[in-house]
Amino acid sequence: MNAARHRVQKPGKDSPPPLPKLRRGKKFYGYSIVLGSLVSTVLWAVFELGKPEVDHRGPIEDEFSQLPWFRQYLMRMWHSLQYYQKMMEEPQMVKLLPDVLPPPYIQPPYSLVLEIKDILVHPDWTYQTGWRFKKRPGVDYFLQQCSRNFEIVIYTSEQGMTAFPLLDALDPYGYISYRLVRGATELVEGQHIKNLDYLNRDLSRVIVVDCDPNSTPLHPENSLVMTKWLGNDDDVQLFDLTAFLQLVAEHQVSDVREVLRYYRQFEDPIEQFKDNQRLLQEQNQENTQVSATGERQWNLTLMGRSLRGS
Repeated sequence: MNAARHRVQKPGKDSPPPLPKLRRGKKFYGYSIVLGSLVSTVLWAVFELGKPEVDHRGPIEDEFSQLPWFRQYLMRMWHSLQYYQKMMEEPQMVKLLPDVLPPPYIQPPYSLVLEIKDILVHPDWTYQTGWRFKKRPGVDYFLQQCSRNFEIVIYTSEQGMTAFPLLDALDPYGYISYRLVRGATELVEGQHIKNLDYLNRDLSRVIVVDCDPNSTPLHPENSLVMTKWLGNDDDVQLFDLTAFLQLVAEHQVSDVREVLRYYRQFEDPIEQFKDNQRLLQEQNQENTQVSATGERQWNLTLMGRSLRGS
């Protein structure tokens, strides 16, 4: 009877499993979750960093396009990682642009600094085509006319792998003098900003055209903040912007920041410029008095001020 009491009961069907086996099961599931997350992250990185760039015509061919598709993605990912590492390790450039050309070389009197996104092109994404970029109406005319009096500089927070193929397609005739991409920006509180102090140009003659008022927080007086172009085909703002910039050059404005400061108070500065021009034409028709020449004249033309109100 005593022997029966001390007989060890065998684990039955409903008895819990031994503790070490339960722990091994939990560890297995934990390792599986971690390993699955790691593999998912690696696959996502390969896809995002390794996919080909696209433009308005579709995927852009590069030096990896002839490789098998999986090797293409791996090589592009490795190239992207090297680019980011180089960007982080290299010290920031003190001069983003070379020195002004000395005589007898011709240096444009003004510098026009442009953003790409929603100023010159509009990005569009669909499941069928992926990312595509639509060219804004008037880009060719705008670049051609402005290159006569402005040194055109692209300064964007987009990556070079995205920006350079776009600019090659937008500017086949070379009206753009310089291209500055994300590596030339400063990362401040998670946002890439454009520090004009490194442009190596006289800021009294620098006009920045952007649709983001926070892109140049250190130099808001140099910014002409336009409304975003959303891809509509009836847009004419680049033609109006061309007229505005031509007036600045024709009247040889000594400090463009005074003009830009005036237009900064309006939500749509280009529309306000057009209103000023209409108002000025009406006043000229009513008043035949000859206005005074000199420094006041560009104020009258650009800011729409009447002679008696100036």
